[in-house]
Amino acid sequence: MIKWLTRPADYAPVWHDMQAFTAARSAATPDEVWLCEHAPVYTLGQAGKPEHLLNPGAIPVVMSDRGGQVTYHGPGQVVAYTLFDLRRAGLFVREYVHLLEQAAIGTLVDFGLAGACRKPGAPGVYVPHGPGGDLAKIAALGIKIRNGHAYHGVALNVDMDLSPFLGINPCGYEGLVTVDMAACGARQDLAVVGQRLAARLLAAMPGPAGATR
Repeated sequence: MIKWLTRPADYAPVWHDMQAFTAARSAATPDEVWLCEHAPVYTLGQAGKPEHLLNPGAIPVVMSDRGGQVTYHGPGQVVAYTLFDLRRAGLFVREYVHLLEQAAIGTLVDFGLAGACRKPGAPGVYVPHGPGGDLAKIAALGIKIRNGHAYHGVALNVDMDLSPFLGINPCGYEGLVTVDMAACGARQDLAVVGQRLAARLLAAMPGPAGATR
C-alpha cells in the first residue's frame, strides 16, 4: 500500500505515527510505504554527533531513533517511509539496506540518471557531478528495526533548495556535496518521482505467496 501524507508534513508527528503503526502491526499486517515532503528540519540519528551541526540557524533540530548521523529534510525532497516486515520477508539488515539503495538507483535511472550508484562505506545513493565527475549524494538512508519490523526509510532529493545542507556535515561527512535531480538535468514532478520510488520499493520486497502488498 502506498499512502501520501499531507504536504508539507512536520517531522515529529510522522515519526510518532510510524512508531505506533509498527507497535500495533501483526504478522498479517500488509507492508506500507508512506510518502511525504517535510517542512524544513534537521534530524540527528542515534549515532548523530552535535559537532556535525555547523550552522542550523532557524531550522529546527530533532533527535530521531533512526540509524545514522545528521541530515536535512525539506520541500522538494520526497521521503519514502518503508513500513516493512523484514522477518516475514526473510531479509537481514544488510540485504534490506541494499534493497532501499537499489530502489532509489532504479528510480533515478528511470528518470535519466544512468550514473546513479553506491559508494563503498557510505550508505546512500550518489551521482557523478561537476567537471571532475566526483560523486555527490542525492539520496540518504535511515532505518530502524524493531522486532523484525522496519520503519524510517529513504529520502530522495528531487528539486529543492540545497543551501540547508551547507549548515551540516551531511550524514557526518565533512565537505560532502549534496545535489538533487534538477541540478543533474532531470527536472521532474515530486509526486511522480515519489510514486515510482514507492512502487519499486514494494515490488522489491520478497514474501510468502499470497502476501498482501
